[in-house]
Amino acid sequence: MKRILSLDGGGIRGVFSLEILLRIEELLRIHFNNPKLVLADHFDFFAGTSTGAIIATSLSWGMEVGEILDLYQKHATTMFQPVPWYLPRRYLFARYDPKPLSEFLRKTFSEDEEGKTPALMDTKHLRTLLLVVMRNHTTGSAWPITNNPYAKFNHPDLPDCNMKVPLWKIVRASTAAPVYFDPEEIMLGDRKHVFVDGAITPYNNPALIAALTAILPCYNLNWETGPDKIRLISVGTIRFSLAAANQNVRGMWVGYNVPRIPLALIQGVGLEQDYLCRTLGQCIHGEDLDSEIGNLEGCSLPGRDWFSYVRYNKSYLGKAVEEVLQLNADVAKIDAVQAMPLLLEIGREYAKEHVRIEHLI
Repeated sequence: MKRILSLDGGGIRGVFSLEILLRIEELLRIHFNNPKLVLADHFDFFAGTSTGAIIATSLSWGMEVGEILDLYQKHATTMFQPVPWYLPRRYLFARYDPKPLSEFLRKTFSEDEEGKTPALMDTKHLRTLLLVVMRNHTTGSAWPITNNPYAKFNHPDLPDCNMKVPLWKIVRASTAAPVYFDPEEIMLGDRKHVFVDGAITPYNNPALIAALTAILPCYNLNWETGPDKIRLISVGTIRFSLAAANQNVRGMWVGYNVPRIPLALIQGVGLEQDYLCRTLGQCIHGEDLDSEIGNLEGCSLPGRDWFSYVRYNKSYLGKAVEEVLQLNADVAKIDAVQAMPLLLEIGREYAKEHVRIEHLI
């Protein structure tokens, strides 16, 4: 069986995902009686968007989950370093200085311990297939880029071969959330391209595009399909309801809509990707999508069981949103570094209740 692990975007809420991954790693180590097992030993393909791209790349690099979590805890405040209040660019471009995040990624994904030789996308340090989602602002298109040597734009003879791009730049581009961080510029051949956060593509939840990359002939991987041939595990970063039950129509002016519409679109498209995975694959586990269709566990369409599918994520709906916001009013924000202890607690409790070894093997 081939195994794919997909990781959603969600900023600092990625620590929720890491608690789930800690539990996955723990169960696999027990099952295989191997205390040194890392997820790159078990999974063949990691996919990630935004914060999920950082985690996916780190896992493919061969890191233990605890090591990645330590990096988040030690560097989160530095990575979300505000641009000084007195500089106009803070209000005109981005809230946070991209340099600390860039430096962190450059040192982490380097061919040497000093961080002087950036690893490229074709680095041998990557132990698995890797997919990172970003948006090419220059071409106006989503770019799910992989280290698959057989991919069309990864041929070494191409002057703009994707495999020769520094890995840290690809990950940084995937995390370049508009308003929060500046875009990332990458030279491809003799042309400069501007990239922004993969979360504003259809693939903030990259599970389906990862599965399609594995099976569609155009990507040249051609994995054999079937629920016993491919296991797709998708991990979210908590869903907070965007319901506004008491909002008056007159209050929905431009200033009200501007920050809310992008979030609604990202969340809605993410749910649709999850929905498609459950109908194109055989859903083994997942929370209810809505009150009409439920979780679709065990529901399959004839001829459409391309893979078996597990979705781990927690939703806060209705009064549950108010209750968790009372614990920390900023917990739903992607830059809520101060909410990390609560996010970690939520992740640990969720993982203990939902993650099972039979989902993983």
